Amino acid sequence: MDVERKTKALLLNALSYTASDVHFIPMKKNGLVRYRIDGKLVDMETLPLNLLQRIISYLKFISGMDIGEKRRPQTSSLEIPLLNKLYAMRLSTFPSTSYETLVIRLFPLKDHQTLHQLSLFPGQAKKILNLIQAPSGLIIICGPTGSGKTTTLYSLLHTCSFNLKRNIITLEDPIEQKHDHFLQMEINERAGVTYSVGLRSLLRHDPDVIMLGEIRDSETAQMAIRASLTGHLVFSTLHSKCTKTALNRLLELGVRQVDLQETVTAIIAQRLVDVVCPYCGMSCHSHCKKRRLRRRAAIYEILEGEIVQYMHELPGAKKIKTLNELISKSIALGFVHEYEYFRFGKGGIGD
Repeated sequence: MDVERKTKALLLNALSYTASDVHFIPMKKNGLVRYRIDGKLVDMETLPLNLLQRIISYLKFISGMDIGEKRRPQTSSLEIPLLNKLYAMRLSTFPSTSYETLVIRLFPLKDHQTLHQLSLFPGQAKKILNLIQAPSGLIIICGPTGSGKTTTLYSLLHTCSFNLKRNIITLEDPIEQKHDHFLQMEINERAGVTYSVGLRSLLRHDPDVIMLGEIRDSETAQMAIRASLTGHLVFSTLHSKCTKTALNRLLELGVRQVDLQETVTAIIAQRLVDVVCPYCGMSCHSHCKKRRLRRRAAIYEILEGEIVQYMHELPGAKKIKTLNELISKSIALGFVHEYEYFRFGKGGIGD
């Protein structure tokens, strides 16, 4: 079987379901292809083991990975034309005990979505858009993998560029979505392009807004703080389930409380919830699912203002709408189904 043709067919099928990820998983006797559709992992196709391994090798080759390296994880990015559109893909390999697996994250390079289009509640979109008017400070968007952090982040950057007429420079590892109106630098430690080197360089390039792709460790946490202390508005993302755990995570990474109070404009935790179909309720036919304009929407837990007061629950601390409360409100209004509460509510999100 033609490996290139089969790979393209699998990707086209994933796009038809608007899948966010494609998993290639070798097993003892065969290989499994899974799609993540609306946050749920779905088994789609079983392939001969040899064919699946050849597909993985082909994808590693066209994305610039080392084909012969199967003992350590690798990541890369790729842009590929499908259905007369350009799609960005982030590829990641993982060497398990038996075989090397590969996961592709799909990013359609389409017209950007405004925050009002992404948000379930218009009031939350308006509040966040007011926050990014600040000339300086640090705004962190947090949530687990697949919660929509990247989409929200690029939407806010687009607003800063087009509506607020600001110069935007990003440091990313890797670049997940390419934009003509941002200056984007990819971290490449082999070539000596670290976060520290990149930050020093971009500060000489007259930025208004700086985006650091992700706070992963102490170095990137300190970079985010340093950048915001220079009088710029800084955006970044963090893997954390809610705003309070995001604050604790920053403290674990060595950020001082006084720096948090001085620099953090807002921490925004988000989730994507399945929106009830206005035509079918929750029993959508597969054809309807493919054609609905809005299948998922974002809800945001927004922490701003006196960060340290909130963290220690001191008198005068602001009461914020938690993700639990927002999901309960969504259910009460009939926007989402009750199962979203069990998926993301009590036990799924920290109070």
